Amino acid sequence: MPSLVTALVLPLVVLANGLAAGVLVGTQLGGWPLLASLPPARYVHAHAFFATRYDPFMPLCFLGTVAGDAVLALGAPHGPARWAFAAGVPLVLAAVAVSVTRNVPVNRWVRSLDPEALPADFARRDPRPGWGAWNRVRCLLAVAALVTNCLGLGLLLH
Repeated sequence: MPSLVTALVLPLVVLANGLAAGVLVGTQLGGWPLLASLPPARYVHAHAFFATRYDPFMPLCFLGTVAGDAVLALGAPHGPARWAFAAGVPLVLAAVAVSVTRNVPVNRWVRSLDPEALPADFARRDPRPGWGAWNRVRCLLAVAALVTNCLGLGLLLH
């Protein structure tokens, strides 16, 4: 029988992790192909629109997942489930590291640009290929964490 802590924390972890993974999958399926297809000025405008909407939301989801997974890794009533939740911690921390070191700096730089007056060397500095690749990495990490959290949930339901 799950403890009260597990019963309270586990739904929040699955919710937070699922929302983060869902946003990133949605970005891969729709947002990224759109951004990659736009001419530079329209890309800068659209990127700023997207980035400002996800900034407070995604960090909260990632940090909530890490905190909850840590609690569950220490306190879940079933040993294999604890290992599954523990596996989620480094996966989400890696997604956070990619976000902070690769995606956030690009987001800040693109938001600082005026779409009507792009730098003359924008074509050379266009961040889309790198941003897209790193976004795929953090998407895969978030989805892998969600798989481990669903595995932990399944083990507790067994």
